[in-house]
Amino acid sequence: MTMSKTEEVLSAEQKFTLITRNLQEVLGEEQLKKTLAERDISLYWGTAPTGRPHVGYFVAMTKIADYLHAGCHVTILLADIHAFLDNMKAPIELVQARTKYYEQLVKGMLRSIGVPLDKLKFVVGSSYELSAEFSMDNYKLAALVSEHDAKKAGSEVVKQVDSPALSGLLYPGMQALDEEYLKVDAQFGGVDQRKIFTFAEKYLPQLGYKKRMHLMNPMVPGLQGSKMSASDPDSKIDLLDGKKAVVKKIAKAFCEEGNIENNGILSFAKFVLFPTSGLRNGTPEFTILRKEEYGGNTVYKSFEDLERDYADKKVHPGDLKASVAAALNALLDPIRQEFETPEMQKLLLDAYPPPKSASKVVKQKKKHNKRPEPASGDAPAQSQEKPIEEKLAATHI
Repeated sequence: MTMSKTEEVLSAEQKFTLITRNLQEVLGEEQLKKTLAERDISLYWGTAPTGRPHVGYFVAMTKIADYLHAGCHVTILLADIHAFLDNMKAPIELVQARTKYYEQLVKGMLRSIGVPLDKLKFVVGSSYELSAEFSMDNYKLAALVSEHDAKKAGSEVVKQVDSPALSGLLYPGMQALDEEYLKVDAQFGGVDQRKIFTFAEKYLPQLGYKKRMHLMNPMVPGLQGSKMSASDPDSKIDLLDGKKAVVKKIAKAFCEEGNIENNGILSFAKFVLFPTSGLRNGTPEFTILRKEEYGGNTVYKSFEDLERDYADKKVHPGDLKASVAAALNALLDPIRQEFETPEMQKLLLDAYPPPKSASKVVKQKKKHNKRPEPASGDAPAQSQEKPIEEKLAATHI
């Protein structure tokens, strides 16, 4: 009997390769190798349910697929309290609904790329972060950490404002404690989390807890070349955007001919489209769609070949954009279909209700030179003023 991909027996070296491929940095690489030589590792990936999730989340999903294939025990943390702490990105009254929405979307994304959910564990942060034990550890940490270190740790993740709330300083410490309370060997996140990861490595041992390993994927540039962010609508494509909206947003994206630096369209092909096609079809590939008169379609089996041809101007930006839009819409179709049900539509509305329109105060026009109305029951007052004609006649010489 042929062994399936998920049942395949991998060596420690093969697991290490799967775990670390396409990552930008690993903190604790030697510890990772040592642990894999003895057993499979446990890790978690956390997400705070704030703005509506965007297609950049597929980068994390493809790595979660790698971790499961490598035999890792994976927990997905829905960090509801963190969402509220981060400068109130998620108002407290909406956090619960957004947490449920995020869970359903993450599951939909994983299903769309063929990742089984039976080996995944979903945990909501408030299920343990409000316990007496966690709270006491949080206070202990607050007694150890300086304001400078707390602010520095969250500077790439917590929204920075002129007059920050105290909540933003609590954020990094709570994320560090999550590693201990989830009982994991490692935490996975974007490279923008690095300062929080090094914060955790410094302070957890001071509480008597072990230092964890940290796995970081690169940040995919947004549509305009900067970081793709859930709170910046111009930088992202939402997971539930319609087909026409996807095409329109990609058409407007920065994608200079021959320029492979800070190119969000190329980066998306590298970190999402190639890996997800490999998960769904068994072989990573991406097709540039072109009319026959311009050379016809070209199938790329590796991102390096696509990048080289784009740098050499053998692939036109318009063709790259059209091809990425088509591939992305195919990836999003199953997720859109899942959210067409009345139940999911209600969940979406509960999580992100439309903004209340401010009621307009209608100003009463002030009418000048209007004689006051007589009181009720009174006879109309007789004017003591002379008619205007008499006034004019009196002034006539």
